[in-house]
Amino acid sequence: MPPSAAFRWKPWEVAVVDQIRITQIKSGLGAPRKQRATLEALGLRHQRSVVKPDNGAIRGMIFQVRHLVDVTEAEEGGNNG
Repeated sequence: MPPSAAFRWKPWEVAVVDQIRITQIKSGLGAPRKQRATLEALGLRHQRSVVKPDNGAIRGMIFQVRHLVDVTEAEEGGNNG
């Protein structure tokens, strides 16, 4: 087997990703533009909740607005909203 074959992506071997529920608890008004853009990128508007995959990119975005959001584990079968 060639060395590159060992590193090919195999979609059937992808692990199930845990989900997290992100709830906006404070308004983004008065926050810097970068933080408002992060809230928008997370899909948060009007202090609602969204369910996102638990990965490094989402965790980094949460870290930027950690004073405006609350994070909990999403229950199984949760959907956006």
